[in-house]
Amino acid sequence: MKIKQHQFLNNAWKEFPSELVAGKCQLVLVFASSDKITDPEVYKYLKDLYPAACLVFSSTAGEIIGDSVYDNSVVVTAIELEKTTVKCVKTNIKQHSNSFKTGEYLMNQLAGDELNCIFIVSDGTFINGSELVDGFNEVNKKHVLLTGGLAGDAARFSKTFTGLDEVPSQGNVIAIGFYGKEMLVGHGSFGGWDEFGQERIITKSDKNVLYEIDHKNALDLYKQYLGDYVNELPGSALLFPLSIRINGSDKNLVRTILSVNEKEKSMTFAGNLPEGSTVRLMKANFDKLIEASSTAATNSFNSIKNGKPDLAILISCVGRKLILQDRTDEEVESARDVLGKDTAITGFYSYGEISPFNDSMQCELHNQTMTITTFTEV
Repeated sequence: MKIKQHQFLNNAWKEFPSELVAGKCQLVLVFASSDKITDPEVYKYLKDLYPAACLVFSSTAGEIIGDSVYDNSVVVTAIELEKTTVKCVKTNIKQHSNSFKTGEYLMNQLAGDELNCIFIVSDGTFINGSELVDGFNEVNKKHVLLTGGLAGDAARFSKTFTGLDEVPSQGNVIAIGFYGKEMLVGHGSFGGWDEFGQERIITKSDKNVLYEIDHKNALDLYKQYLGDYVNELPGSALLFPLSIRINGSDKNLVRTILSVNEKEKSMTFAGNLPEGSTVRLMKANFDKLIEASSTAATNSFNSIKNGKPDLAILISCVGRKLILQDRTDEEVESARDVLGKDTAITGFYSYGEISPFNDSMQCELHNQTMTITTFTEV
């Protein structure tokens, strides 16, 4: 595997040295701010450079390259694979009745005997991430590894843009299939949040909209825990996500609040919260958030027995970036310390992370985690 990275920052392109042959490149990952990624000149520049490659685009809430985090930039990672083949497919939510059907469709498009893993880049506003992942899982009978993330739009939560071999637009989901046994893929996902308060039961919800906990109004109950932060809703909700256990599972997912509806006394989350699930409040611990990045990196290449990975894609939640602020680089540096200086690192801050739990092949939608996927050809 050969990798070449580029960055567009301060109105200029920078190229990092590499032995990659542009004409042999099969895949290019492009992560950028919303205004930059929809600039036709960016697409044209990269298509001219890599005419034979699949160009996969995603808008972000922050771009990751090396051990640093940027805003209002474009980070590009071109990949030349020696023994692995790649197939990229795209669809739009408008072509399907719901997000579940979108996931089913994409999984069926990629199915094949040699399919090793799938990396997903999805719209982050029109797509229900939980349902999208459930659709993939429904037809993923061979338990092929699924990872990826939902596009971001800084802290605006307004419009996200994704695309395949075109200027990105809204509503698209792109799935990248890697085929062949020579590719080793690892994954790790960790949050680092502190849980507090008693465990409670969701008694009324509709997909990702929460109405009642323990038969009490969920928004009123939630506000009791926020103290002075209650006046800063919905922004302050990023400091206090929910931990959820679904259907009696012993695994805890994290769900981020996207908005509150004072009239209906409801809260809308980035993923589904089924009735009967148990929840607890969580709060930020800065050092644990940064340490979680190291844990995710360690878990992400336990499958690689002969050295460090060639490529690592880091997808972290926008909520973590808004909380860490000036310390955001530290969580990327923490991952770099584990992954090593020879591993090419790219990624972005997202509206949701897609990965199995560390000891499971069942894919889940996560919020407020650092999720890392590593790739190595052997």
